[in-house]
Amino acid sequence: MPRHLAPRPLQNRSILLTLASALAFALSACSGNAPAERPPLEGAAIGGDFTLTGKGGKAVRYADFAGRYRVVYFGYTFCPDVCPLDVQHLMQGFHAFAKDKPELATRVVPLFITVDPARDTPENVGKFAANFGPELVGLTGSPEQIAKVAKAFAVYYQKRDGTSPDAYLMDHSRAAYLMGPDGKPIALLPAEQDGKAVAAELAKWVR
Repeated sequence: MPRHLAPRPLQNRSILLTLASALAFALSACSGNAPAERPPLEGAAIGGDFTLTGKGGKAVRYADFAGRYRVVYFGYTFCPDVCPLDVQHLMQGFHAFAKDKPELATRVVPLFITVDPARDTPENVGKFAANFGPELVGLTGSPEQIAKVAKAFAVYYQKRDGTSPDAYLMDHSRAAYLMGPDGKPIALLPAEQDGKAVAAELAKWVR
């Protein structure tokens, strides 16, 4: 009867290397070492340095927070519904993230920038921000300063006609940006959903 020929040593080695490579790839995928997801806003022309006014009339620069992640939300304190709800979700998410990952949370600073500088004085934005937590920094400025920073962050806003000079609403885009330690955009935070969704997105990107 014909004898079956045993595989040559070189063939054995080739087969083993192929199996080892396949196993390593499978283990890599299972252990989460697959290529990292790219930030959805990576490379977008959003953001830039600015100087605005914080609580007590103190000048605050975007660059003051260099090296930290920044959550940037535009709204106004006289907003009857959307802005307070969005900010509530943002800060609930931030606080949940801080509870789960306290060390990482120290690297995040939430910023609220008004689009209604005519009514939103430093005192008003300071009180508004304090309602949601001491970590939230409320900022205002001159109409020219607000227009400049809104343009840099691709934010639309427009004053509606009201019943009196002080009774009006502001139309504005609804976006909460997560900016990286280098000041560049990473992702939009789902402030329109809830705090849990915001916390999950922070956990995804803050390292």
